[in-house]
Amino acid sequence: MTTSHLVLKFRAPDRPGIIARIAPLVAAQGCDIREAAVYGDPDTGSFFSRMGLISPLDRDSLAAVIAPAAEDLHLEWDLQDLGRKIRVLLAVSKFGHCLVDIIHKREIGQLPIDIVGVVSNHDSMRRTVEWHGIPYHHLPTTDGKAAQEAQFIELIEQTGAELTVLARYMQILSDDMSRALSGRCINIHHSFLPSFKGAKPYHQAHGRGVKLIGATAHFVTADLDEGPIIEQDVRRVTHAVTADEMVEIGREIEASVLSRAIRWYAEHRIFQNGSKTVIL
Repeated sequence: MTTSHLVLKFRAPDRPGIIARIAPLVAAQGCDIREAAVYGDPDTGSFFSRMGLISPLDRDSLAAVIAPAAEDLHLEWDLQDLGRKIRVLLAVSKFGHCLVDIIHKREIGQLPIDIVGVVSNHDSMRRTVEWHGIPYHHLPTTDGKAAQEAQFIELIEQTGAELTVLARYMQILSDDMSRALSGRCINIHHSFLPSFKGAKPYHQAHGRGVKLIGATAHFVTADLDEGPIIEQDVRRVTHAVTADEMVEIGREIEASVLSRAIRWYAEHRIFQNGSKTVIL
């Protein structure tokens, strides 16, 4: 018998009985609930749920069964087939550590994504990217930022990219582009936000004598480095660590934090909840 590996995720106004209605409904269709997580946010009064299902029905057939109950319960819901990898467009400048880590983890099956291309305002990473058989698009800013971003947006549309990842892409997106990619663009910031925003955060941290340095993966918004945080990590340092050594340590943190955020997005675990995220 053919089975589908599906993810049902939804949010709703928090009240009793939501899971009691949905779980028996999918079970009645022969679905096996292999993973389930819920969260009720007391601040917003919202209820969040993610279920991993093994289903004898395909995605569209099960969605048709769920739809009437979802409407009755006022759910904002989505049903996705984990057998279909999401299409991801990567953007990079001159630093390739995050890019190479993503490509490697895609190749060994650790990231369930389809990399549809790499965009860069430099040509530095072309040989590495093309060696892996991935299209490389050099989009310099010589004709102005607006023209370059228009090409970038056109490429996203042409490739059908569902997620754009700024893997140390050292260009600030315009407000218009940030809004156009709302909820589907992840950035890695080489700092433990909200501290040390903007340029050279490790040098800022070194100047303040911090004992912890970190990295933050967040959704891109028009407010620089202010988007909802998806994942963070830190490493302990001492007074003896130089700013350049902090940069070296930070590269490892950045790569691991960004890859986790991408995986969670690809596995449909992330909910935006105002200025925050819920990860289930």
